[in-house]
Amino acid sequence: QVQLVESGGGLVQAGGSLRLSCAASGSIVSINTMGWYRQAPGKQREMVADISRGGTTNYAHSVKGRFAISRDNAKNTVSLQMNSLKPEDTAVYYCNADIWNVANWHNYWGQGTQVTVSS
Repeated sequence: QVQLVESGGGLVQAGGSLRLSCAASGSIVSINTMGWYRQAPGKQREMVADISRGGTTNYAHSVKGRFAISRDNAKNTVSLQMNSLKPEDTAVYYCNADIWNVANWHNYWGQGTQVTVSS
């Protein structure tokens, strides 16, 4: 069994910062791409940022220059530093990872953490 557990969400004023963290645990042999997605009320879930095992990053256009994704392969963790937050960043943020769990690659999701940015 593999779990992704997020932490670090909360309420912040516009212009502020938050750092999200996600830890993968369980029967993990290897982790490929890890990423963060978000879903605002009434909208589809969208990719925010992802990072390969080797450190190659991708960002949604809306967060480039404000958010930074990083990972620690030894600890099976991924983090998202969010700066200059805007009210439109308000959403539930989900951690995602492609994990080899002994027999197969599977895609896993965390339970989500709420980020609310007030104007």
